[in-house]
Amino acid sequence: MKIVLFAINGSFSHTNLAIRCLREPLERAGFEVVLVEHTLRDRTAHILEHLYRENADIYGFSCYIWNVEPMLTLAETLKSLLPKSKIVLGGPEVSYGLERFEDASWIDAIVRGEGEEAMLSLCQAIKEEREYPRISGTDAVTFADTGVHYREGEETGGILYYESSRGCPYSCAYCLSSATHGVRFKSVEQTLEELLTFEKIQANCKVIKFVDRTFNADVKRANAIWQALLDEKYTKSYHFEICASLLNEESFKILSRFPKGKVQLEIGLQSTNPETLAASSRHIDAHKVIDAARRIREEGNVHVHLDLIAGLPYEDYASFAKSFDDAYGSSDMLQLGFLKLLHGTELRERAEEYEYRYLPTPPYTVLQSKWITYPQMQRLTHIAEVLDRYLESGRFAHALWYLTPLMPSPFGFWEGLSIYLENHDARPLQRISQPDAFRYLLEYAKGKIESIDLSKLKEMLAADFAQHENKNPPSFLR
Repeated sequence: MKIVLFAINGSFSHTNLAIRCLREPLERAGFEVVLVEHTLRDRTAHILEHLYRENADIYGFSCYIWNVEPMLTLAETLKSLLPKSKIVLGGPEVSYGLERFEDASWIDAIVRGEGEEAMLSLCQAIKEEREYPRISGTDAVTFADTGVHYREGEETGGILYYESSRGCPYSCAYCLSSATHGVRFKSVEQTLEELLTFEKIQANCKVIKFVDRTFNADVKRANAIWQALLDEKYTKSYHFEICASLLNEESFKILSRFPKGKVQLEIGLQSTNPETLAASSRHIDAHKVIDAARRIREEGNVHVHLDLIAGLPYEDYASFAKSFDDAYGSSDMLQLGFLKLLHGTELRERAEEYEYRYLPTPPYTVLQSKWITYPQMQRLTHIAEVLDRYLESGRFAHALWYLTPLMPSPFGFWEGLSIYLENHDARPLQRISQPDAFRYLLEYAKGKIESIDLSKLKEMLAADFAQHENKNPPSFLR
């Protein structure tokens, strides 16, 4: 019996770990398994043709908020073309809010939560022509399957994913991890042995991204793994999502010893408003998180990514501006994200109480709440776009290094730049040329900051332009 496990990824550089986790138990049970991966940029007609040519007995669709709409369209169409094939949906976007699929007769089964055992049981029932539940799966199974789930010679992009633990010790009200409880860990020895496997089978891979929700939930274990990764035989760049307030002195000492670029840390701050953090069931000391992020960043060898979320309970526009100012400068990248009311989360259940207005279709982004208006959320969206173009791109690093100490309020500076750009150029930000982007920053800073040394700013902008654009600076910077 042939099974196709299908995923649509965000881009070519990404791969889907979930379908690889399902592949191995199915193959051990004797099933023929084919992985099919496409990206959001691929044409629907091309993807459909690919799936049809496989002519499988069972198709498993891996559904997330970024791909569920094309997934459902493809699944329904494929069922009409191959009515004898079984269509099985899985993934976080179909594990909750199941009432959405009650009338979808073209869905043969839905696998909720962790799928290794449930998918195997379902496929065995289909093979043996036994009755099977339309909805199966549990919120917790044994996390015992070993390996990295990638294979030698398998075509992949530059980022591979690895799971050394499953579950999260926290219950943040906006996160699907709050729907399950407990954390299961692979041992330090098993984790390090499996990371060495990547060295053997994926020589061209550059980044190993740990999908652990909180890698350092067990601080002693995390320190032991980081200590071992200092060895030169581990050649990749490793990305970890951590809770910065759990770092201890040993953690800081080990992290300070990594060569530049070998470790990346993603830290969830979300807000510095105590009332907001409490309502989000996020029990952290926000200022301890900021201090830890700043301490690591100042060492200069570990890339630090810090997250804020707009739209959380009790966070109005002024409160978010304060959270932004509190966090600014403590990380290499400050990510301004927006609350999404995912099925299965506490905040979605309290949407009416909090007067949330949000997109009715994925990704369910919040548009306004009891505390923040739609125009204010749109302003934050524009600020996020400006941050991405100017700060996160790294193409204006010298100029921003000079301008940042002159800013009385970092949020006010970026808010003002976003308004300035809208008033001076009607084009979407991504369509503004690089010379124009440099010119606008120069003109805005000249009018915004009284104490500015114009010749020094031009010098910094010219250095940025020469370094990143590989061209002579335009005349207004000479």
